[in-house]
Amino acid sequence: MAAAGNGKANGEGAPTTAIVTRRWDRVGALYKDLGVSADKLRQFAAAEGSDEAPWDTMIQLMATDEQTALERFADRCGLPFEVEPRLEESAARFYELVPADLARSLMIGGISSDGHVMTVATGQPMQPSAFSMLEDLLDMPIVIVLSPRAAVASLINRGYEQRGDLVEEIVDEMPLDPSAIESAAGAIGKQTDLLALARQTPVIRLVNMILFEALRRRASDVHVHPMESKLVIRLRVDGMLVDAFSPPLSLAPAISSRLKVMTDLDIANRYSPQDGQTTVRIGSKKVDIRLSVIPTIYGERIVLRLLDQSQTRLDLDDLGMSPIIQSELMDLIDRPNGMVLVTGPTGSGKTTTLYAALGRIDRDTRNVMTIEDPVEYRLEGISQMQVNPKRNVTFATGLRALLRQDPDVILVGEIRDHETAQLAIQASLTGHFVLATLHTNDAPSAIPRLIDIGVEHYLVTSSLLGVLAQRLLRRSDPSSDTGYRGRLAVHELLTVTDRIRELTAQNADGVTIRHAAIEEGFAPMREDAMRKVELGQTDENEVFRALH
Repeated sequence: MAAAGNGKANGEGAPTTAIVTRRWDRVGALYKDLGVSADKLRQFAAAEGSDEAPWDTMIQLMATDEQTALERFADRCGLPFEVEPRLEESAARFYELVPADLARSLMIGGISSDGHVMTVATGQPMQPSAFSMLEDLLDMPIVIVLSPRAAVASLINRGYEQRGDLVEEIVDEMPLDPSAIESAAGAIGKQTDLLALARQTPVIRLVNMILFEALRRRASDVHVHPMESKLVIRLRVDGMLVDAFSPPLSLAPAISSRLKVMTDLDIANRYSPQDGQTTVRIGSKKVDIRLSVIPTIYGERIVLRLLDQSQTRLDLDDLGMSPIIQSELMDLIDRPNGMVLVTGPTGSGKTTTLYAALGRIDRDTRNVMTIEDPVEYRLEGISQMQVNPKRNVTFATGLRALLRQDPDVILVGEIRDHETAQLAIQASLTGHFVLATLHTNDAPSAIPRLIDIGVEHYLVTSSLLGVLAQRLLRRSDPSSDTGYRGRLAVHELLTVTDRIRELTAQNADGVTIRHAAIEEGFAPMREDAMRKVELGQTDENEVFRALH
């Protein structure tokens, strides 16, 4: 009986095995483009975890990284692949109807909707039942885009944050007192989930208070600086760094995670630099925040640049520019073509001066366009382009595109390289007026700097109209604790004369050009600064600090 039984089983099993093998071969042929053979697919069916996490199991069988696997899968299935899906306002329905925990567990986030179909991004493509459930919740079909999980997590965070789950509006004038810091520190405990940490009410409240305190004190920057045994938060007020407070070092991960969530960064990435931006509201004020994170040996160091647009007056008078320099500058800006440079170190107010100058241009009859990194102010009647290297939008490529838009006036946020300088000068020679910034210590040095970048002498002499250099000094204010409140700019304006052009053609250095300019009436920046000392706007100590 035993022998008969075994013979029957073998007799019937062989055809079945052959059929199953042929089926796996056919499936393997379908998955050939993914680099998954029939043998590997048979392993997939028996692999531990293939039911709970099929896509993770598939990536292991493909023996590749997540992004490559998604790209192959997208190509094989005819689905779009996006490295960084961008959230659109039309996706609000997704974040209203789909619970946040469900979206995160399924790793699916809404991107956009046309009112009939919802486009979603996912890092977990092998979950058809989940997609059906979403269509039921949304009461509309979905279109799937494949993206890396970190990018989808960031998309989900941003979607629910905009819905209001994460409060970005600072509504209370809350003092940053020790009890608030202790409350946040006590709430953290041993929390290791960075996203959960960033969403805790004490942490949100603490970060809001830090931002409010910085804005109350008119800080332009906030530095979050972890050290070996303490965490220091410093504010840059009127150009000077001051220690503001020192919360427990244990709060560093919480502050970092919260700021990353606010600025749409990867909270899990703590080992490479990141940059982000966001906008917060205080009553009717909107404040733009640019955030930079770098890893250090003691943790992540964070710097926030705060731009309170309501406090920035884009007017040459408010900047402290003297009437004489204003008159000479406007004479240059009214020219139909040519180039004017504004120079100075980082943080000297170059961009603000450029915007103030643009404000004097007739935008009804002249097409004004800009290419900037970043766009700091939104100006009415001006088309502004943001540099985005990830999308291959550099100063050079952006400027080349702007030249096809029939501009009259072009603002180049910064000339950094030969290609950008060459394009800017060519634009100024072909009927356009160009404003740009350049990093030099004074106005005369701008000419040899352009030549060092690689611009030919004859192009500089035929295109450059003038160079404005500036620094920022603190305004005197006896009623203030420091004796200063606010800042004003001091300037020097070099007009390119025939004599300057001759020296440029002879490859003269900045010192020679400076001496020649002074002989022709050029007033160095120190003279403008000392006039403002005489007017009581600043003092000699501040002039020495900034200009010595």
